[in-house]
Amino acid sequence: MKIKNNKSIFLTTALALALGALSSQAMAATPVHNIVLVHGAWVNGSGWKPVYDILVKDGYHVSVAEHPLTSFDDDVTAVKRTVDMQDGPTILVGHSYGGAIITDVGNDPKVVGLVYIAAHALDQGETEVSNGKLYPNATSKTNDVKKTADDFLYLDPAHYPADFAADLPLKQAQFEANAQELTAASVFTVPAGQPAWKTKPSWYAVATADRIINPDLERMYAKRANSHTIEVKGASHSVYESHPKEVAALIEQAATHAVP
Repeated sequence: MKIKNNKSIFLTTALALALGALSSQAMAATPVHNIVLVHGAWVNGSGWKPVYDILVKDGYHVSVAEHPLTSFDDDVTAVKRTVDMQDGPTILVGHSYGGAIITDVGNDPKVVGLVYIAAHALDQGETEVSNGKLYPNATSKTNDVKKTADDFLYLDPAHYPADFAADLPLKQAQFEANAQELTAASVFTVPAGQPAWKTKPSWYAVATADRIINPDLERMYAKRANSHTIEVKGASHSVYESHPKEVAALIEQAATHAVP
């Protein structure tokens, strides 16, 4: 009788362990529900709409974090506010300068994965300006970046379509050129703090025809962070608008594989 009880205990324990393992696997396979999209410089959150529409259709809760581009601290605070509103684990997505923001905000415990879309993934102490000198972009050879009297930067609207959005319809690119958000020059020279990509999984989309961030700099960022990486052939810096299917698929990959 004693042997039967021992066998029963063993079988019960084994069954509980097996069910526990299956439950853990099921939890890991459950996509993260919340996604926060962060825009970069010289644009606003409206550019995320094509990606937003795909993600919402696929059942995700998506928030577009608008930030003022007035200082790095102001922008981080604004994005943190949006992350605080999420009801659980969150995937944080950044385009361009937005990558510097998510690298900081990504340390928030709610954030379980980072997605960089042609974005800066700075290491501690680095700045966008210093990294840009190591990997010069195409616009650095021009005078297309202009400055206002109070130290805000913008792209010359006449050259914006070619520099920022060469693979968008011309009328759309021209509208965005004249609707661009001017950006405080200081945001590009703020040294990065502790980067979230060192402790959290990341995904990266390289835009191979990017004139704003050198594609080789993007590749360096992705490799250094050990990011799951795709390359979008012929994509401009506006890759999130011109190739929303590829970008949304990468974000969904992050949502599926990041473990809450």
